[in-house]
Amino acid sequence: MAVSSRVLISAKTAEATQTTQYTANNVSAIIDKFTATNYSAFAATISVNLVPVGDTASNNNLIVKNKTLLASETYTFPELVGHVISPFGSISTIAGTASAINIRCSGREIS
Repeated sequence: MAVSSRVLISAKTAEATQTTQYTANNVSAIIDKFTATNYSAFAATISVNLVPVGDTASNNNLIVKNKTLLASETYTFPELVGHVISPFGSISTIAGTASAINIRCSGREIS
């Protein structure tokens, strides 16, 4: 078994439609840090799902719902740290506003 530290989601702007941001392809993954920054001048929201293999993002796998970030606020999502993503499971997000929130996620992949 090999454990590798990885950027699971490179820094990017979260979309205003439900979007798979990371899939654990042939590995398990552990989230170590998930950061979101609202770079807009207004409050904005983001939701995060941890989706098991064969499922879709829904209330059944919603971990953070409509977290409001004030203008220029950064949040590090302690509720995601330590969660395990099984092989072919994924991280999915949806922002309440397009072009407002940047995300990045780091963790470990176990193969």
